Amino acid sequence: MTQPMTQPAIGGIAPFFIVRDVSAALTFYSERLGFSVVFREPEVEPFLAIVRRDGAMIFLKSVDAEPLPNCRRHPDARWDAYLNVPDPDALEAEFRSQGAGFSVPPRDTEDGLRGFELRDADGYTLFFGRPR
Repeated sequence: MTQPMTQPAIGGIAPFFIVRDVSAALTFYSERLGFSVVFREPEVEPFLAIVRRDGAMIFLKSVDAEPLPNCRRHPDARWDAYLNVPDPDALEAEFRSQGAGFSVPPRDTEDGLRGFELRDADGYTLFFGRPR
């Protein structure tokens, strides 16, 4: 009798954002949103970095191109990343206490989600939420 094959695991997925200034992006994500810097290359004036908070990671890279967030492509597809969080209201309160601004405060969306939107300095819109 043959053993059933187990499906290999996928540990996560991370958006890859082109940013104007990696150091400025690192400051925003670490000081305002509580992400840890897990990789930076080179250490001084980095052109590539990875930030992480719990299971969420974001790649940040400075290249010879302007950032192009989804909100500039189409008004009905403005999120660049969806971050699943069990309690969006509590997370919004934490971010607010750290001085983060919000493009859309916590609310129930017409899509059946509860959450809020936050835009970073390069214009990327992150939605922190969960299904209702």
